[in-house]
Amino acid sequence: MMENRQSLLAAWVSVISNIFLTIIKIVSGVLFKSQVLLADGIHNAADVVASAVSLGSMKISNQPADEDHPYGHGKAEVVSSAFVSIILILAAIYIGYESIMALFEPASEAHWIAFIAAIISLVWKYALYVYTMRIGKRQRSKGLIATAYDHLADVYASLAAVIGIGVSLLNQFITIPYAQYGDPIAGIIVAILILNLAIHMMKDSIDILMEASLPVERNHRYLETIRSNAHVKRIDSVRARNHGHYVLVDVRVAVSADLSIQQGHDVCKQIKKSIIAMDDEVTEVLVHLNPWYEEDQHISKTEIHFH
Repeated sequence: MMENRQSLLAAWVSVISNIFLTIIKIVSGVLFKSQVLLADGIHNAADVVASAVSLGSMKISNQPADEDHPYGHGKAEVVSSAFVSIILILAAIYIGYESIMALFEPASEAHWIAFIAAIISLVWKYALYVYTMRIGKRQRSKGLIATAYDHLADVYASLAAVIGIGVSLLNQFITIPYAQYGDPIAGIIVAILILNLAIHMMKDSIDILMEASLPVERNHRYLETIRSNAHVKRIDSVRARNHGHYVLVDVRVAVSADLSIQQGHDVCKQIKKSIIAMDDEVTEVLVHLNPWYEEDQHISKTEIHFH
């Protein structure tokens, strides 16, 4: 319960911070004609929606399994992560377009207040990224981790804004070729960085929603744990999938056909207990038993199928 409160607190901090930073960036960008700061402010406005969606998804994902959702609601956070990545992609396209258009217009003179606003955003967003990512990883919250990556995208944006506006300001004292366009050029760089980050987030979300298998190395850890059970004569398949902030594992093994139903049941319990003890992200292990006969000895225990 305490850990859940920490996740919700982190989500609320993200929402309130994004609202505050959105106001600072948009007002500063409009007043002092900073294209990169205005674009970053629009991006932050989208982040408010993304943070709110993440907050809602965490409340849903923490609900217990029910009749309609027997495996729980963990994928709610994955859907939230995919939604955040879409928002980032749209923000990147907007920032890139507006920045490119600004290159064909007379350059605006940079202002110190816009520069200070960009620095405040950079420091604030980096602190939010570290804080949110730490709690997201501790709670294995896909929604919170997506929010943390969203903060990281803002760190890139704010860093580019600081550099772009800073170069423009420096040009007032030292002549630097094309420095007056440092602001929109920084905006283009920001768009590329955010787009790259969003595509990776989208790929991860799609993999989980499509129930892609976990990495082979992780499956092999389950394999070794199962193989250590003395009653297991053959391992037919091991399937594991990420279901949001927890993992589900399906196992098919062969045990001696001479075992009683009670003995087979005990083997299932032993396998389940050992896998959960080995990996605390696993919340459910389904074990299916196949009969094994003496004539099956020629079938190797290493003929495993990973799905």
